[in-house]
Amino acid sequence: MTNRFRAEFILIFTTLLAGAGWVFSKEAIQGLPPFGFIGLRFLLASLILLPFCLKALRTTSFKDGLRAMGVGSALGLSIFCWIHAISISETLGEGAFIMSLSMLFVPMVAWGLFGNKPVRAFWLSLPIALVGLFLLSWNGGWHAQTSHLWFLTAAVGLAVHFNLNSKYSARLSPMLLTTLQLFSAGCFGLILSFCVESWPETISTGTWTWFGLSVVLATSLRYLMQTTGQKFAQPTNAALLMLLEPIWTLILSIIIYSEPMPLNKIVGCAVLLGSLIFYRLNSMRIGKTV
Repeated sequence: MTNRFRAEFILIFTTLLAGAGWVFSKEAIQGLPPFGFIGLRFLLASLILLPFCLKALRTTSFKDGLRAMGVGSALGLSIFCWIHAISISETLGEGAFIMSLSMLFVPMVAWGLFGNKPVRAFWLSLPIALVGLFLLSWNGGWHAQTSHLWFLTAAVGLAVHFNLNSKYSARLSPMLLTTLQLFSAGCFGLILSFCVESWPETISTGTWTWFGLSVVLATSLRYLMQTTGQKFAQPTNAALLMLLEPIWTLILSIIIYSEPMPLNKIVGCAVLLGSLIFYRLNSMRIGKTV
């Protein structure tokens, strides 16, 4: 098995872990406050990843580390919107496809923050994505669910994080960057939970089991495998393989939560996925010609 084929297999399994993470989170917050869950999850995940980047941490300047943690706060804000959306949503598949639009929002945010005008592929993909969103929200009429709006806000937040990450954290290794940002977001989540949430007096073993799966599999192992897979995989293939996450999430949501999938939602998900594939392929083609 070649390194490239092995890396692509790792990325496929990574997207499965990411999709399963939606289910783990949905189950865990049945017994844990949402922000507290994210805070504990990210904090513990960062501590698990820490041994893999101790050498890089020792050689990193305090300024670069602090900047990475600041960008991690932007990640935290997005994830808090995401977990709130999950807490009020009865299904997960639709939210996963809406969240996948974050990469399509990246050029729009970069235009607003740094004045970098989007490429032509963005303007062609955007109306396709809007059609997909319209179909997802159609139920005999256009009714945008509150959870959809929170998922959309979280997707925009991820786009903001992506831009800040690219601009201010390029000098750090991916593993150290991930660890510092998870630590920052985790601390932020615990502080927020302390201020606005109340914790139950007792937490069941089942809830802690889902929490453990979220920390070990859906966060620590997922980010470690994603970093490894992207290191050896061909960039175009890696980008397209990462689009499998909403598909896995949808499949798991249908199996576990009996998520209804009328024709308009099936077509809507397919259109959203098509807009992302079109955008990524065209963007990469442009990048090769520059």
